[in-house]
Amino acid sequence: MAGRIRASDVEEVKRRTNLGDLVGDYVTLKNAGIDSMKGLCPFHDERSPSFHVRPALGYYHCFGCGESGDAFTFLQRMDHLTFAESVERLAARIHYTLTYEEGGYAREDGPNRARLLAANQAAAAFYAGQLMSEEGAAGRTFLEQRGFDAAAIERFGVGYAPRGWNGLTDHLKAQGYTPAELTQAGLVSEGQRGVYDRFRGRVVWPIRDTSGQTLGFGARKLYEDDNGPKYLNTPESPVYHKSQVLYGLDLAKKAISRGKRAVVVEGYTDVMACHLAGIDTAVATCGTAFGKDHISILRRIMGDDSAAEVVFTFDPDEAGQKAALRAFSEEKRFTAQTYVAVAPEGFDPADLRLHRGDEAVRELFTRKQPLFEFALRQAVSRFDLNSVEGRVTALRTAAPIVADIKDPSLRPGYARELARMLGMELSEVQHAVRTAERDPRGSREVPPEPPRADGPPGGGGAPGPVLGLSALRNAPTTRLERDALMAILQQGGAVGAELVHQAVTAQVFEPNLRVVRDALSAALPALGTPSWVDQVVAEAPESHRGLVRELAMVPMPERRADQLAIYAKDVIVSLLDRDLVGLKQELLARMQRIGDSSDPASRRLQEQLVALEAARRGLRDE
Repeated sequence: MAGRIRASDVEEVKRRTNLGDLVGDYVTLKNAGIDSMKGLCPFHDERSPSFHVRPALGYYHCFGCGESGDAFTFLQRMDHLTFAESVERLAARIHYTLTYEEGGYAREDGPNRARLLAANQAAAAFYAGQLMSEEGAAGRTFLEQRGFDAAAIERFGVGYAPRGWNGLTDHLKAQGYTPAELTQAGLVSEGQRGVYDRFRGRVVWPIRDTSGQTLGFGARKLYEDDNGPKYLNTPESPVYHKSQVLYGLDLAKKAISRGKRAVVVEGYTDVMACHLAGIDTAVATCGTAFGKDHISILRRIMGDDSAAEVVFTFDPDEAGQKAALRAFSEEKRFTAQTYVAVAPEGFDPADLRLHRGDEAVRELFTRKQPLFEFALRQAVSRFDLNSVEGRVTALRTAAPIVADIKDPSLRPGYARELARMLGMELSEVQHAVRTAERDPRGSREVPPEPPRADGPPGGGGAPGPVLGLSALRNAPTTRLERDALMAILQQGGAVGAELVHQAVTAQVFEPNLRVVRDALSAALPALGTPSWVDQVVAEAPESHRGLVRELAMVPMPERRADQLAIYAKDVIVSLLDRDLVGLKQELLARMQRIGDSSDPASRRLQEQLVALEAARRGLRDE
């Protein structure tokens, strides 16, 4: 049983956390108005940004899939944390000391992610220290022979795992980590006599997330008597998922975002060589092929700029050819232009730097060629073009590649190029390409993300309709009601409690907005507090919470920050004024029905009209 984190500490951590900075560690955000930023949603695949962040409000919302929440929710969803772990992570981020109360709170079942990350960090420090030991000389020699000096080793955190069976295990046990935790982190393996070090006698690279936390390791063997694979990675764990990490991304993230360019290489030493040569956008996969999850990561960082570039390097051998074709099979998931760079004489970037120097590495990426062109040539090269059967089979293989070129204006030219390569009639090649375009089995178009039901992240149940702003009628009366409720949600504290209390009694004709108005009224005690929007969401029925979140997130049509409260007051006053105008018309109609202006009832109505006009003037004069 662990202590509960004090509620006031939770609120203070939330208040001090800049949500824009936090989300920016995972997604490239662009300004979208006053206190509004947007980027590609990290929770679903999309081509145009619909993910909005409001740092001052401390809230995010995706208008595409409906995901929304605060800083704690974001970390829980992105890094699979419990609520308490997300609070602890953010507290550590801002150097805030949490206070725990005794009793009442127990950690959720399952591994403690914070402990596993801490164990990995401690392991990274241990390996780094071991590289400087007497036994670590073998690791230092390996790195030095590949052109990496002490500064490079430190920059990338490279270490050495000693040859014994329990060096790391004993070290971490002495720091209080249990065998179960070390097993869950993937740092040890289990045998008949207990746990033992997973990595032994190897150079070790820490694999980090975008925030710099160590998730796992990649290790290369050094000794001939090591019967294990050449490269060995951390197994899948609660914190390490190989299809969702890119080695070097923690160092390359800012350069990729700034330059809209990513370089994807094949190994840890290739990443090091590229960075040291000035190609600071280089990353690598970790023991798995480049796939759609990696694409999603890069797209979130680069954005969907059509001028952005992704450059792959592949070995010229058969495995490299297969890797190129796999990459091209996912190419349509990119808005960016995709290229491939192949070093001369079969060198990879690390070998190229070692034998030809930094300039040769930089030149490698200036000689890039479109990925589809490389894939086309690689596909054709697999067949004997001197035989009819070989040419026909090559055409069947290559035609879908031409058909799948994103830019349709390029397809005719590459159809002619393919005809030249195969020595076939252009009409025959064009027919094969058209057939491939029509064949649904040949299409790699990414299907749209299915709509998701609004609700808590990770919630079960069958998907239902998401009620959002798009469900509202596009009528002037509806627009006024929508804008007024939006103003109350976003600027209610600034315009003042008195005006907001009047506004939530105003007539709202749109049924869904009427539900939001009632939720605002119920949440009035929280007006002006950090939990204002959360309280309104809680007061709304489940079916309308998505609408509340969208109203809280949509940027208001005012460009100047110092005018936001004025705009909000004006639109709220307009809603109230509409109410008063309607009441005036009703009073005038009643007077007309009475007919006799001397009638006492008529005089009372006249007094009410005078008071109503005074109220209207008062609204404008406040």
